[in-house]
Amino acid sequence: MKHHDHVAHTFGASATAYLTSEVHATGEDLAHLASTFAATRGHARVLDMGCGAGHASFAVAPHAREVVAYDIAVPMLDTVARVARERGLTTIRTQQGAAESLPFADASFDWAISRMSAHHWRNVPAALAEARRVLTPEGRLTFIDVAGVDDPLFDTHIQAIELLRDSSHIRDYRASEWLHMLEAAGFSSHVTRRGRIAIDFDTWVARMRTPPDRVTAIRSLWTNAPDEVRHYFGVQPDGSFELDVLMIDAASARVTKEDTSHAH
Repeated sequence: MKHHDHVAHTFGASATAYLTSEVHATGEDLAHLASTFAATRGHARVLDMGCGAGHASFAVAPHAREVVAYDIAVPMLDTVARVARERGLTTIRTQQGAAESLPFADASFDWAISRMSAHHWRNVPAALAEARRVLTPEGRLTFIDVAGVDDPLFDTHIQAIELLRDSSHIRDYRASEWLHMLEAAGFSSHVTRRGRIAIDFDTWVARMRTPPDRVTAIRSLWTNAPDEVRHYFGVQPDGSFELDVLMIDAASARVTKEDTSHAH
């Protein structure tokens, strides 16, 4: 099974669990998205890349002209469409596909967003290039994702833990990696928020239906990790821990440069 098919199958079977997941359905980042888009006064056409169960789409929909909830997993999209109807969010429509290949015209969106999805994408640079293509010249991008760690010891452990829990995981990118990829795609970007989210171990593995042998392996890896690793991630006796999360805002590097030059 190819990676895209694996992701679609894995998350399609977990749509309901992700809709009701407290980690995904709540958070200051969602409130920040809503307040940011409220300032646009409903003019923006928004693309939610890797929308999952739709929480980011739901947050911005009351403040947007249109939100296209885009995901590789059809059951996720069915969930988004159903909940949007139930909540009266008429600005949301869904479309299926991979982040690396967007079936939209050039310059057709004002804003691209993504929340807790990109660490599953097979080719993030290609997806960012596609995002740049479908955004207007003045378009903006806001991405929220689990972050890798600059310290190689810590980073190796969290990547291993993530892969054991979910075999569709590719990489939690460090902030420096994000900024480099965005620059290569033609964006000027900066990290706007950093935070941590508490992960309840039992809920975390149940949501992804992690096989028992892998659950055992994760517990073993945490138990035998160096003290500084366990301390950094706040590992608890039951295996619960904390993840780093970052938010990045970006705009066209050309537009940003022009704006700067006009200021002088």
